[in-house]
Amino acid sequence: MKMKNILVALILLLTISGWAQKQQNVLFIAIDDLKPMLGCYGDETIKTPAIDKLAKSGVIFTNAHCQQAICGPSRASLMTGMRPDYTRVWDLRTRMRDVNPDILSIPQHFKNNGYTTVAIGKIYDYRCVDKQSDAPSWSIPYKESATYIYPEKYGPPGLSYYASEENQKEVRKYTEEAISKGETNVHAYVAARFKPSVECADVEDDAYQDGQITNNAIKYMKQMAKDEKPFFLAVGFKRPHLPFTAPKKYWDLYQREDIELAKYQEPVKNGTELAYHRSGELKSYTDIPALASFTDIFSDNLPEWKQKELIHGYKACVSHVDAQIGKLLQELKKNGLDKNTVIVLWGDHGWHLGDHSMWCKHSNFEQATRVPLIFSVPGGASGLNVHPVEFIDIFPTLCEATGIEIPEILQGESLMPTMKKAEVRVKDYAVSQYNRGSIEGYSIRTDQYRITLWLKDDYRSFSSFDEDKIEAGELYDYKVDPLETENFFHSPKYKSVKAKLLKHFADFAKKQNNQLKDRKLKQG
Repeated sequence: MKMKNILVALILLLTISGWAQKQQNVLFIAIDDLKPMLGCYGDETIKTPAIDKLAKSGVIFTNAHCQQAICGPSRASLMTGMRPDYTRVWDLRTRMRDVNPDILSIPQHFKNNGYTTVAIGKIYDYRCVDKQSDAPSWSIPYKESATYIYPEKYGPPGLSYYASEENQKEVRKYTEEAISKGETNVHAYVAARFKPSVECADVEDDAYQDGQITNNAIKYMKQMAKDEKPFFLAVGFKRPHLPFTAPKKYWDLYQREDIELAKYQEPVKNGTELAYHRSGELKSYTDIPALASFTDIFSDNLPEWKQKELIHGYKACVSHVDAQIGKLLQELKKNGLDKNTVIVLWGDHGWHLGDHSMWCKHSNFEQATRVPLIFSVPGGASGLNVHPVEFIDIFPTLCEATGIEIPEILQGESLMPTMKKAEVRVKDYAVSQYNRGSIEGYSIRTDQYRITLWLKDDYRSFSSFDEDKIEAGELYDYKVDPLETENFFHSPKYKSVKAKLLKHFADFAKKQNNQLKDRKLKQG
């Protein structure tokens, strides 16, 4: 009898061990400020061979949208599968668990289900989580995984960005000056005097943070490949976020004279000033002239040479990051993990490169909300999906792809049906939002249209949609006007389209309000 029990236990142990080995790993690739400027998205001017190769093995979502076009809120929303009005992270000051202490993150859920979870680089925005990049999320302390060892001949990049000897000399000069004056915030002192928007340095990849992030990711990948436990490896690249700093060899992939400027740099016909911003993030760099007033964005735009330099720098950074991703994927295959790892790649929001005379993100226009999203599931479908999807859909998709239970509270939908047939529709619209002071702009994006409603008063607690709260509205038809040159919100021709889009928003508002009420009841 004892021998029989031993045999049963041994069979059970072998079964559990075999299940653990077969369970899918997750490679979770985040890229800061990356818009869908990729070869696999149809851009013939960009050099992104690694991402394009990955895309061939998975589903490319061409109509994917972030929930809010700014790092902190976008990442807090994506990482929890909940919209900004639920996470209550709408800015770069609010820490996610300060206002929502019991919220569940993707890596936390995977850790609770037996995964080793590791973060390297930028996964959350550091201003919106604790100093450990959200300690409940990770099996290995972030302080350990995010420690970089730079080549001795370069040293750490100045201000974390600049690797050229010339720029590092300038950083040292102002650093010494700040210390001699007893400045308490040395970084701010230096950055106010020297912070160029671009750098082309003849250095190796690992002279910059993204090269170091790749080195660390490969190190942990090798370690976890030897373990029986499945892993969730999150790798967050820092570029193409400003400043556009990359090794010279990536700048050399492009010719400045071939760089094309944004085709439409004018205000929208029948538009609203609420739609725009003054590109304040870019203006914080010391080689960018300031604007005197809001209207200057259309009358005093950057000179063409500077626009070309910025676009050139953005492309160089994208290619630099692409090369790092190539190294990751090569290492994944080298360790025999490519057939047993779900890969998701995303950029946290889009980026204006001069369109509508704007730079950076911070809007509800297409260039700010539309994002790259690629899912590669072993044995899954490959191809294009042109229907709207959202970042909040990533959490449930990863759960279903790996056989983990999907938390009931999540606001997104699993995209796994598209892994069986790439072109399948999962939802009818995506929702993004961005505020202008006390006015919040909610944007509904369907296959063809976008409606943005700028709502006043207590927009986050309305029990039902009230059109009297609309301060301004926008409606764009991407079939006839892909560059958003004209607002059709008040056009009689679009009356029926507008009514349908308003119905979508009313349904969204009702559903979200019910979820917010439920949370309030649970929290007492």
